[in-house]
Amino acid sequence: MASNYKTFDVEAIRAQFPILTREIEGKPLAYLDNAASAQKPLAVINALKNQMETSFANVHRGLHTMANETTAAYEGARVKVADFLGAPKTDNIVFTRGATEALNLVAYGLADEIEVGDEIIISQMEHHSNIVPWHFLRERKGAVIKFVPVSDDGVLDLDALKSMLSAKTKVVSLVHMSNVLGTVNPIKEIAPWVKSTGAIFVVDGTQAAVHMPIDVVDLGVDFFCMTGHKLYGPTGIGALYGTMDMLERLRPFNGGGEMIEDVFETHVTYNDPPHKFEAGTPPILEAIGLGAAIDWYRQYDPTDIHQHEMAVYYHALDGLRDINTFKLIGDAPNKGSVLSFNLEGAHAHDVAQILDKYGIAVRAGQHCTQPLMTRLGIHSTARASFGIYNTLDEADRLVEGLKKASHFLS
Repeated sequence: MASNYKTFDVEAIRAQFPILTREIEGKPLAYLDNAASAQKPLAVINALKNQMETSFANVHRGLHTMANETTAAYEGARVKVADFLGAPKTDNIVFTRGATEALNLVAYGLADEIEVGDEIIISQMEHHSNIVPWHFLRERKGAVIKFVPVSDDGVLDLDALKSMLSAKTKVVSLVHMSNVLGTVNPIKEIAPWVKSTGAIFVVDGTQAAVHMPIDVVDLGVDFFCMTGHKLYGPTGIGALYGTMDMLERLRPFNGGGEMIEDVFETHVTYNDPPHKFEAGTPPILEAIGLGAAIDWYRQYDPTDIHQHEMAVYYHALDGLRDINTFKLIGDAPNKGSVLSFNLEGAHAHDVAQILDKYGIAVRAGQHCTQPLMTRLGIHSTARASFGIYNTLDEADRLVEGLKKASHFLS
């Protein structure tokens, strides 16, 4: 299959992203905010445009030609997601508005199984989307939340995790790759520990799905979620993988059309997964766009993509280490291409605004990880996150911009 991959040519890839020709403040755009949301290639833009121009209707319920064509395109996207994640069949894939909704769906769906004193284990590096839904169960069901510690360099404390697991553990929900630290957690290694307690293993794969091959069966997880807009696809679309036994156990998250089998005045019966969780008109165009993004992304060898992204990351990091005020946040072994940092004596927001004057887009703030910021003893960070279309020249521009910012803010 490797012989089918396109040769990795970053300039040829960049040519497929119209927005990358834009200028900001008279400077060429260097878009380094990919962990928040990635830009969209023409393949995705054209897929959405073509669907709207040539064949659009609501899905599943129509008998006319365009309804059937749109349904085929929508369900075809589900096939692509299932294959992308290594799911055994398409029924394992539930379309959601994103990873946030997927995690909320799981937490809500498990509520009937949670009793007072049951324990839910998450980590200090989680995004708020993998913290707040579990707090709902703490507030409403009396669950106890335990946080796995993170070391100063951003490594999950696996010994602490193992010591926390017990017969009281009902759910373990962990991020695969941190959106701040870049840390890649050893999910496959952790899975047997979780299963030995009978707990349910949930994984937030939002960042991981963009930067590494995923095989949910090999990972041994019960649930795995991803989002489209970080994978060069549209916003408003994501997916939840669940084993069939777990999807059948979950109660529905939303009620309405499509998710039911029969509706009577006295009771309702629910549809089978995945439709049981997809009430109402789904994000049709967005799902088709996600399918197009997956097709586009999979043209390229994932090893080539990873090596390129990390080459840009380390090129930037090597230059930044020469700045006396530079402080790297997160230095775990085998981390991904997320570079969080601070300049001593400068607020991350000020740093980001100065970089913007040079056409360089980075993120600044807490990145929806307040517990992690508290653990690290900082208020916020600036974050440059690299994707498939970023270049060594852009890494150089980041370094030069931060040298100027350090001078201005010192």
